[in-house]
Parts: sequence; C-alpha cells; structure tokens
Amino acid sequence: MARVVARLSLPALLMLVQFATASGQTTVGIDKVKLAAEVREQFIHTWHGYEKYAWGHDGLRPLSDSCYDWYGTPFYITAVDGLDTMILMGLKQEADSTRTYIDRHLSFDKDVYVKTFEFNIRLLGGLLSSYQLTGDKRLLELAEDLGMRLLPAFNSPTGMPYEYVNLKTGAVRGRINNPAGIGTYLIEFGALSKLTGKNIFYRTAKNAIVQVYDRRSKIGLVGSSIDVDTGKWLKTNSSIGAGIDSYLEYLLKGWRLFGDRDCERMWKTSIEAVNKYLADTTSSGFWYGSADMNTGRRTSTVFDALAAFFPAELALSGDLPRAEKLEDSCYKMWNLYGIEPDDLNYATMSVVSPKYYLNPEIMESAYYLYEYTHDKKYLLMGKTFLDDLVKYCRAGSGFAELKNVVTKRKMDVMETYFTAETLKYLYLLFAPSSTLDFHKVIFNTEAHPIRRTW
Repeated sequence: MARVVARLSLPALLMLVQFATASGQTTVGIDKVKLAAEVREQFIHTWHGYEKYAWGHDGLRPLSDSCYDWYGTPFYITAVDGLDTMILMGLKQEADSTRTYIDRHLSFDKDVYVKTFEFNIRLLGGLLSSYQLTGDKRLLELAEDLGMRLLPAFNSPTGMPYEYVNLKTGAVRGRINNPAGIGTYLIEFGALSKLTGKNIFYRTAKNAIVQVYDRRSKIGLVGSSIDVDTGKWLKTNSSIGAGIDSYLEYLLKGWRLFGDRDCERMWKTSIEAVNKYLADTTSSGFWYGSADMNTGRRTSTVFDALAAFFPAELALSGDLPRAEKLEDSCYKMWNLYGIEPDDLNYATMSVVSPKYYLNPEIMESAYYLYEYTHDKKYLLMGKTFLDDLVKYCRAGSGFAELKNVVTKRKMDVMETYFTAETLKYLYLLFAPSSTLDFHKVIFNTEAHPIRRTW
C-alpha cells in the first residue's frame, strides 16, 4: 500500500490525506515517530558499516566493504561530516567516540593540495557545527587551524580563491574556478570570525563573494567559469545549478545569519535576475533552466539534481509560491524512475544524465517547506524518498550511489554528505521540532547548522 500511495500525484495524495483525516483514520503513510526511527536505523546501519570497513579513513565503499581517502592520507571526512547528525539523532555513544577520535587524531598539517571549497563546507563547517552543539573547544581549535590553512587560497590578484591549496605550504593552484567555488565561504569563515574574534576570515570570504557579484552582467546574471587571476569570465552560461548554486545560497544566508546588508542587497538583485531570465514554465511544471549571462537567451532546458536545493532558498527568502511549485516539479523528476536522475531535460521529461549520487537537495527543500507550511504532503514526499533510498540504494555496509536510475545499477561509493545531509534532512523532517530549532539556525551548504551565538 505504501508504494501505491508514494507514486500517486500530489493532488491525489492530498485528497487521500484529507479523506483519512475527515474519517478519523490515521493519516495514510504518515507516522512521524516511526519514520524518524527508521531514518535513525538507516544511519546506524551506515555508520556501523563505516566503522567496520572504513574507520580512520575518509569514506566507505559499500559494495566492496572497503575504504577510500581523497588524497592518499586520511582526514576522517565522513566522521567530521556525520558527527553533528549523530548528535542530533541522540546517538551519544557513537557521537562521543567519534568526537574523541577527531580530537586526538585529526591533523591538517599535511603536505597535500586539497580542494578549498570541499574542505570548507565539509570539514570547517562540520567542526564549527559540532563545536556549537558540544562546546568541545578542541573542535574550535581544529576549525581555526584549518581556516588559517585555507586563507592562502584567497591570495589571488582579485581576492577570489584558487581551487586548490596546500595545507602545509600554502601553495596554490587552479586559477579557473566558478561562483560556487568562490562564493561559498561566508557562513563558515564568518562564524569562525565571530567565534574566535579574528575578523580576517569574515573579511576574506566577504570580499570573495562580492568580487563575483561585482562581475555580474548588465542584466544581473553570473557565468559558470571565471579566471581568478584576471577576473574574466571564461564561460557565460548561467543557471541555479552546479557551479553557481551555493553562491546564490550564501548571498541569502549571509544576510540571514549575520544581518549583512550588502548580502541582502546582492541577494535581492540576483534573485530578481534569476527569476526574470532563468525561471521557466512548461507543460511539465515550473523549473529553472539556463541562459546566457549577457543576453538572457535560453541556452538549455536541463535541470540538475543539485538545483533541487532552490525551493529551500526560495522558502527561506519568503517566496513560498515559487518554492512550492518548484518542489512539485522536483518531485515529478524523482518519480519518473523512483530515484531522481542527475540531469533532466524538463522540456521533454527525458533523462540527460542517469546517475544518482545520493543527493540530499530535494529532501532539504521538503524539510524547509514543511517547516514553513506544515503541509503533510512534504511528509509524504519524505516517506517516498526514504522508501526509495532503502529499496534501491541500500547495500550490505551502507548506501550506494546509482550508475543508472533506470536500471538501478549501483556504484561502489558513498559520499560523505550522505550522513551529513541526506539522512540528516530526512531525520529532521520527521523528528520532533525540539530536536533542532529550525528558526534559530542557518545550515551551511553541507547541512551543518550554525547558530548565531554572538
């Protein structure tokens, strides 16, 4: 019965919910306590797999029961990324042992080039969030140390960061970057400034995001690739998807977390341009496509799975009508094959890229919209996501990404954000509101909640 319910259209689901409520029955498909417990069980399954086969390493390979490290030396990325999820789920034993291990063993004093963006959102964000949740000062010390080691990445002629930085030497490489890789630091660096009293972090991250904004086109859009040395755009395609997504996100969240009026102004002018040139309504629903940043000419009707974060941002900004319509479209994308493809041509409703990387964005948006509307359809969406993840992606020691959503063929990798984001957002969707005060935190783009304690 649950699978039949999950595949119904949203109007049909709502009718079913209304009927059940009016007749005094339990709402079909919705038992928040049971669903929260199930998400927690899936996290435990995943975590025990990581502990057994990948402890002391960055990530788990769930099909071969083995591990991987990003750069040949471990930074325990899954452990840092998943720690605040364990804390929120009340997994005290697992959280305490993981935090102790991080305290004693994590070191950034290593002669390796790391991706500046990823170490910021996963490790710096994770350390800061877990510090705020536990008060463990060692986590803040590690966060400050990492922040200092990332700062040299911003020593370009424009102040926009290079893609890679050597944690030990401060050497940099990768002058070609994108708005997301440049503008996704203000939440983490800003919080680090507030918590340590060292304004260099806020100032550096703020300058980087402003540098991107100041290079927007006359119609208010940014491109997808830029040279951080010269400040010249190399690719002029604009979208809300990969490479631009979290730049837009941090304009809004920089305003909301820090009360930064510059971010407020930049967000409002940016979203106006995005809605004017990128929003698109077709017979399949309401979407955001791609356009040339200079002319506004539509260049693509492809919507990628990462762009499913945007209903959450629209909701956070107060634009619930667009947020709800876009989430409905994302839900259609998910239900085409029971798992969303990485890229969909929404004009033809045909799959462009069939992979699924255990992405959390559609769950994130369902959580936000439920918090703002309390509409049970978002709980029903969440149940669909959970059921399908378990049915198609669960493996012996964790969850596996899919090479093809049509055939459901699995890949031997589980990204660290699965514990940091995907399971966290699903859990928070069903968990009691006392688990985390949604209105008192701002989530970084890796789902690490940051509280304004300053």
